[in-house]
Amino acid sequence: MSTEQQHALPSYLRAEELGPWGIYLQQVDRVTPYLESHLQRWVETLKRPKRILVVDVPIHLDDGTVRHFEGYRVQHNTSRGPGKGGLRYHQDVTLSEVMALSAWMSIKNAAVNVPYGGAKGGIRVDPRTLSRSELERMTRRYTSEINVIIGPNSDIPAPDVNTNDQVMAWMMDTYSMNLGHSATGVVTGKPVSLGGSLGRREATGRGVYVVACEAARQTGLEVEGARIAVQGFGNVGGTAAHLFVEGGARVVTVQDHTGTIMNLGGIDVAALSKHVAEFGGVGGFQGAEKIADEDFWSIETEFLIPAALEGQITAKNAPKIKTKIVVEGANGPTTPEADDILRANNILVIPDVVANAGGVTVSYFEWVQDFSSFFWTEDEINERLERVMREAFSAVWLVSQEKKVSVRTAAFIVACTRILTARDVRGLYP
Repeated sequence: MSTEQQHALPSYLRAEELGPWGIYLQQVDRVTPYLESHLQRWVETLKRPKRILVVDVPIHLDDGTVRHFEGYRVQHNTSRGPGKGGLRYHQDVTLSEVMALSAWMSIKNAAVNVPYGGAKGGIRVDPRTLSRSELERMTRRYTSEINVIIGPNSDIPAPDVNTNDQVMAWMMDTYSMNLGHSATGVVTGKPVSLGGSLGRREATGRGVYVVACEAARQTGLEVEGARIAVQGFGNVGGTAAHLFVEGGARVVTVQDHTGTIMNLGGIDVAALSKHVAEFGGVGGFQGAEKIADEDFWSIETEFLIPAALEGQITAKNAPKIKTKIVVEGANGPTTPEADDILRANNILVIPDVVANAGGVTVSYFEWVQDFSSFFWTEDEINERLERVMREAFSAVWLVSQEKKVSVRTAAFIVACTRILTARDVRGLYP
């Protein structure tokens, strides 16, 4: 088989516009030489999602008109267990993006060794333009459309960008109504009153902090007194910021869609959280100075936490970055070109597939609790989460040191080995 045939793109993609999926493919290509020879024969499995569903989501708006939205659900790989991944509502969501996010979920779940494959969903919508009742109708219609491929044992959605526990409650109820009985395990990130787990909302940010502390320990960097830059101040960035402050660090700059603020003496994170809750963003916060967005990257820090959207650290701004450790709270925030620049500048990058895996880890705990109908305390959740995150980071760090590769490549080595070993042992049916 020729190389062209072997790596032929699916007909629904164009080589010149691969988007986030193209970044993921580059990451797989980088890791392939490090895989054992008997697993390399299965690498093409990683480059093709198992299942892609594109759906039309028509709803009645409050004014009586009908509007149509484009929705996706992608299951990338299920060799190690049911698909698992979030649902995002964003006007710029594309199939390439959802494909990439589903693939990164496969890698993430395998990297921390939870028994899931990767999946992801999205709807092309700006949720700020819809009323609460319109959001509910859209969520329920979307759930009905993807009902054929989701389920507690097949694919379990969770919150992501612009979705939350209420959206998961609507999804769970819609799925259950079609089933005829309550199926709490069909989604995670639900309200605690519906079988959600304590600690889930803060889990991703807590995982970011735990992994950052482990990276600091390995490199001899002190968290106490460290300067922190945070991009995105939602659940992930906000939680991580609070934990860093509790650990003795100071947050010196924060950026989100409303602007960039800086206070080199330390931003009052508690006050900023109240401001964001009231005004929807960090813009206008009185306890810090407003600066140009592009200046965010050049502020000198010990830790940089990109916790917004993908593709934020690029070849253009990577040379400006003055930090010791980048801890990726968002999915895919760093392009491969930027990765190389940061590595050349001796900046350690802790990749998303390890750094932000706290959310899916506690989602796994929630799923287990739903099946057993036995629920753990928040202290038990956090203790188990921290243990999983530390063990996952240690395993990846060891590989990075042994093979002298970046932590990202090491994470992909660990994860792809686990995924492809499962594929190899299962074989092909029929």
